Amino acid sequence: MQVLLVIHNLLRWLIIIFGFWAVISAISGLGSKREFTPLDGKSNFFFMLSMDIQLLVGLGLYFTGVWFDQLKHLGDAMKDANLRFFTMEHEVMMVIAWILVHVGRTKVKKATLSSSKFKKGLLFFGIALLLILIAMPWPFREAVARPWFRWF
Repeated sequence: MQVLLVIHNLLRWLIIIFGFWAVISAISGLGSKREFTPLDGKSNFFFMLSMDIQLLVGLGLYFTGVWFDQLKHLGDAMKDANLRFFTMEHEVMMVIAWILVHVGRTKVKKATLSSSKFKKGLLFFGIALLLILIAMPWPFREAVARPWFRWF
């Protein structure tokens, strides 16, 4: 379980990097009115890929850890900020972000105009990145704080 926690923590930094890359790529493409390039496609591909890997690791943590067991006592878990966050809030927001990244990637790939690709990318990847940043247990979040980096 500790190995999964370390991997989950390290993957979050990749997701943040790739998420910002995808959003900045969309903003710069819209601002400069340039053509959508293969590098722009790679930005959202790597965002999606890192989200997919993170989802698998996160599901492993959820179903092998104590959080899944808390669903049996959901009423009690909802009264505790830490339990509520890790039993429901974190998972729901991250799955929604994962869906947004996948829908965004599909919309970007299907769009024909570069401007449309950038607009759709900015919308879907921007909202997904915002949800991800909100759903992370940052060290400065009192009730759910986790370290910046987790090691063995």
